[in-house]
Amino acid sequence: MHSRSMAAAGCLVAVLGFGVAACGSDSSDTNEPASTGAAKAVTVYSSYPLQGAGRAQSEAAVNGAKLALEQAGGKAGDISVKYSPQDDSTAQAANWTPEQTSANARKAAQDKSTAVYLGEFNSGASAVSIPILNEAGIAQISPSNTAVGLTTNEPGATPGEPDKYYPTGQRTYARIVPKDTIQGAALATLMKEDGCTKVQLLNDKEVYGAGLARNIDASAKAQGLTVISNEAIDKNSANYRSLAQKAKTAAADCMVLAGITANNAAQVFKDFAAALPSAKLYGPDGVADTTFASPKSGIPAEVADRTKVTIATLSPDQYPPQGQEFFKSYTEKYGEANPDPYAIYGYEAMELALDAIKRSKTGERADVVKALFTTKDRDSVLGKYSIDANGDTSLSDYGVYSIKKGELEFDKTIKAAAG
Repeated sequence: MHSRSMAAAGCLVAVLGFGVAACGSDSSDTNEPASTGAAKAVTVYSSYPLQGAGRAQSEAAVNGAKLALEQAGGKAGDISVKYSPQDDSTAQAANWTPEQTSANARKAAQDKSTAVYLGEFNSGASAVSIPILNEAGIAQISPSNTAVGLTTNEPGATPGEPDKYYPTGQRTYARIVPKDTIQGAALATLMKEDGCTKVQLLNDKEVYGAGLARNIDASAKAQGLTVISNEAIDKNSANYRSLAQKAKTAAADCMVLAGITANNAAQVFKDFAAALPSAKLYGPDGVADTTFASPKSGIPAEVADRTKVTIATLSPDQYPPQGQEFFKSYTEKYGEANPDPYAIYGYEAMELALDAIKRSKTGERADVVKALFTTKDRDSVLGKYSIDANGDTSLSDYGVYSIKKGELEFDKTIKAAAG
């Protein structure tokens, strides 16, 4: 999941201009009113954590979706489209919750106008919503999920995945970021290039983190790195000093955490940086956010100096012309000189949704699903890609980012094969 230079997130009302709709109110409070006289009107829902550590990324994704729909004139062909952004987090949890996620999915499923559901942002949340939406026959597009088991039973998946997510037997879920067989290989490749020899691997026990850790482990070993152990952390621990000391005793020269910021990632990095003063530190897209990068809410500058993260997004100048045009348009609309990279993924998720609705010709759920899964060689802001029968994208590049002055700064692109 979740790279980059990111503006601090403010109040949703002030930043997004949604009013209460952005905070998860009912679908009547939507961003784009349906045009009158249209043959059909449909609704696109999104479900992202708009509170807590993931807020900045989610706001960027929602902003991107708003921009895509605005540029399309609120339509997909002749079909009018409304947008209803929902919040899958709670103030108390400061993160997505299974209860809120399932509530959002049920709400969309029960709305007869729903054509597409954008989300979830977190893979664990999608494990909750996919079965609900699958039973309702609703096309689902995630801008950020990478957990392998959501779409395949390749290494990194757990027993029963992915079939348990699709009670109808038909695929309805797709994603526009590469799965973790690619990200795991990218992180292992990066550590190898940086001279790591003995790696302490950690995971946060979630669907995303646990699965990604298995991919990192396999790829690191295949590339000749020694993985000391794959330790599951307790997100509620006050500190991780004992784990860090074990890694020190084992002479670890690198540490990589497979997990998300909301699961106490900053404390993990602080404790391992203290115990291993010369070790290199790595994280995936799950920690590539403002909260983690900022010294005020995440890791201090001296820890950031030795930290690198990977994410399936690149420097703006490495995108195709339409991608570069997106960044210009986004900056003009929202006043952010360095948009969070999930802005472009939120934009493309909506663009793909509108394209599928348009190609369906009817806006009916079954037709939209069929159109989504016949996406081939799509020219997009992310580049050209296709969606395969499992719902996976053909895109495979990952960006490497360092952290400078509390912001993520693009370093280079890593092309890592999953195997």
